[in-house]
Amino acid sequence: MLNKTIVDFMGCDAEYQEARIVLFGAPYDSTTSFRPGTRFAGQAIRNDSYGLETYSPYQDRELSEGKIADLGDLELAIGSSERVLAQIEETAAEILRDGKLPFMIGGEHLVTLGSLRAAVKRYPDLHILHFDAHTDLREDYLGVKLSHACVIRRCWELLGDGRIHQFGIRSGEKQEFEWARSGHTDFHPFSLDGLEETIRSLKGEKVYFTLDLDVMDPSVFPGTGTPEPGGISFLELMRGATRVCRELDLVGCDVNELCPPCDPTGASTAIACKIIREMLLGLLK
Repeated sequence: MLNKTIVDFMGCDAEYQEARIVLFGAPYDSTTSFRPGTRFAGQAIRNDSYGLETYSPYQDRELSEGKIADLGDLELAIGSSERVLAQIEETAAEILRDGKLPFMIGGEHLVTLGSLRAAVKRYPDLHILHFDAHTDLREDYLGVKLSHACVIRRCWELLGDGRIHQFGIRSGEKQEFEWARSGHTDFHPFSLDGLEETIRSLKGEKVYFTLDLDVMDPSVFPGTGTPEPGGISFLELMRGATRVCRELDLVGCDVNELCPPCDPTGASTAIACKIIREMLLGLLK
């Protein structure tokens, strides 16, 4: 039986048995290619969430009225990516078996693969909606296939062509851009343009939503391990992510790549908290 944590995300204090949505943290950053520290995101987000209100004036909704449990951070086998992914998959699978929606807080982006493995076993026709600055489509990174630089390529191996929808991408190798544009993914670089049409096309489908917070411009969100200039604003992301959560049939989601040590002001953590609040309220439709 999964039990909720003692220090939870604000307003997410329901018992596991009664919860519709279940938060859990995946504090892993062993394949980070630039600045490490995303393993500290879950703890920072929970602590700093109490600096915000549970009420959202954007949606006129109250988070504490929802049934959301928070399991806290998993105790992961740091040093073994495959074991970490297996632990995440086991957790997400149990949440799904219990008829609940798993909401994971990373960690580096590789952790998405564990949660997705559980979701695609239950929903073989699953689609992925992916917001990110980076393609994450490399076949390998420095000879390693289980890397945050390769996570969407590993997801594609599970799903195939036409079921990965990427937005905000503005960084990657030339071969990655060419591979995406050749029809392997539904590719929308640089912005969230086309999101409305994609949401319409995904109505009736089961969808997994993965959000890499570095999709935002680093002038807005500097607290990430791989900052990439040219990103979207906080309001653009909040509106897009909220709409995804409110309008699509999500069976799982994650928010990843906050690196608290990279922004000692705490502003990036506050942004992450607010994005998560709005996503949760959207999911409580």
